[in-house]
Amino acid sequence: GKENVDSRHSRGRGGETTRFHTVNVAQPVRFSRKCPTGWHHYEGTASCYRVYLNGENYWDAVQTCQRVNGSLATFTADQELRFILAQEWDLEEKTFVRKDQRRFWVGYQYVITNRNHSLEGHWEVAYKGSSEVFLPPDPIFGTAMSENENVLCAQLQCFHFPTLRHHGLHSWYAENCYEKSSFLCKRSQTCVDIKDNIVDEGYYFTPKGNDPCLSCTCHNGEPEMCVAALCERPQGCQQYRKDPKECCKFTCLDP
Repeated sequence: GKENVDSRHSRGRGGETTRFHTVNVAQPVRFSRKCPTGWHHYEGTASCYRVYLNGENYWDAVQTCQRVNGSLATFTADQELRFILAQEWDLEEKTFVRKDQRRFWVGYQYVITNRNHSLEGHWEVAYKGSSEVFLPPDPIFGTAMSENENVLCAQLQCFHFPTLRHHGLHSWYAENCYEKSSFLCKRSQTCVDIKDNIVDEGYYFTPKGNDPCLSCTCHNGEPEMCVAALCERPQGCQQYRKDPKECCKFTCLDP
């Protein structure tokens, strides 16, 4: 940043003028960003949410969310769902439905228990051990269903028009899990290190990635202020392989 110089004069011994410069020194920065870029933050659950526009089937969407330390979104209460419905997601170009409607995979599955005259079943949270208590109402069944499917996957439909969006209008669909759709990921503000350990706020850790020699500070669930260690190559070894999870650890490949 700019230096703000405050020039001051004082009278030294012998009547000489001494000139002092007061400079604003850079201070440690506290990052105010609560979620990574492109994610929406909701204070009620201390969680971050993001819509992914690339059309994926349900199982691929699950893996994409897991790669960013999250999962397909589930909701703890009506307030959280209303927050999601009120957001203006960045959906200008890519979309798999009508321009005024948006449908996303979310983290519920509809288990069919009876196929006689009408489909009967119940919703389940897709991730066992989840603490979510909110379950959707009876769904609208999708058109791409197979008679052999006993499990359907949840799509949340919301509306693009501001008046409809702010009134919280929405629908729940039980759809063939192999259909391609946009999807909604949810993640907490928690850091996870290279060995899948949970890291508390303010602690140093090595984030997941390709560099086990990276050391960062956990802040609001994100690695910040990172530094990297440089390793000398192992002496007396021409060919070697780096350990992907240990800094400066090598395996010599020489005969």
